[in-house]
Amino acid sequence: MDKWTQIEFFIQVAELGSLSKAAERLGMSSAAASRCLNALEDRLSARLVERTTRRLWLTDAGHEYHRRCVAIMGEMAEADAAVNEASVNPTGTLRVTASVSFASIYIAPALPEFHKRYPNLNVQIIAANRYPDFIEAGIDVAIRTREYEADSSITVRKLAETRRVLAASPGYLARRGTPATPDALCEHDLLVYNLANDPYMLHFRRGEQTESVAIKSLLDANEGQVIRAAALGGLGILIQPLYIIHDDIVAGRLVPVLSEWLLPALTINIAYQCRRHQPAKIRAFTDFLVERFERLGLPRKLSEIAP
Repeated sequence: MDKWTQIEFFIQVAELGSLSKAAERLGMSSAAASRCLNALEDRLSARLVERTTRRLWLTDAGHEYHRRCVAIMGEMAEADAAVNEASVNPTGTLRVTASVSFASIYIAPALPEFHKRYPNLNVQIIAANRYPDFIEAGIDVAIRTREYEADSSITVRKLAETRRVLAASPGYLARRGTPATPDALCEHDLLVYNLANDPYMLHFRRGEQTESVAIKSLLDANEGQVIRAAALGGLGILIQPLYIIHDDIVAGRLVPVLSEWLLPALTINIAYQCRRHQPAKIRAFTDFLVERFERLGLPRKLSEIAP
């Protein structure tokens, strides 16, 4: 048997924990399966598998060889995908993680169009508001809104830049007044997203003028939609990226305050693992999302407060 057959069989043995199950999956006889494993161990001059009549387990050498073989076979699969039909017609499952707000506002409404374009590709959304510096196992694409990306091993494609905005309902502003300067925020009820970078210190800029204001919250939450709902109900002034409250501002449900003072902008990035042969499903989704954002004019809308 050739090396690739031996490697494929060994991976199946390691993952299924059984020679007979691995043989059945690959359409091999029990005798051929034993010969395959013996030939592999002879070639490597190493014992990879220990077994009794009741169980099978990998040796230390077997664990290390399995880890390396899985990586090699993954690279081979990606190389094949880069040049075969999957490049035109991607299949399988695409796993995307994004914040609850971004997934609800921008990904979910786009899925009917995406499915029509790529009917053989399933999408799994993992909504999460924390962004680890690495791409978690099993995730193909991560949509991340942050000031910068720290991990150089991650490929980042910029989708848009978005302002952070202070806004409140017309009812709240009629009742409590509108702050005229950043330091006047201490007289108001603030609604804070507590997963933001340094959420209780606001760094403002207006031209050459800068001002930093320490704030306290009437409400803080780890979900932007909770803060948005509270602001719409008149509880206080929220601090949120424009991509979350753009439509509320356009509709007049929320009114920007201190809009001439700028907070540090956030970049909305599409992030994925650096790979020599990028899977077609990742290319399809990232190209689609960038194209849709441009077509709808979202990069401009999310960086400007509507008049």
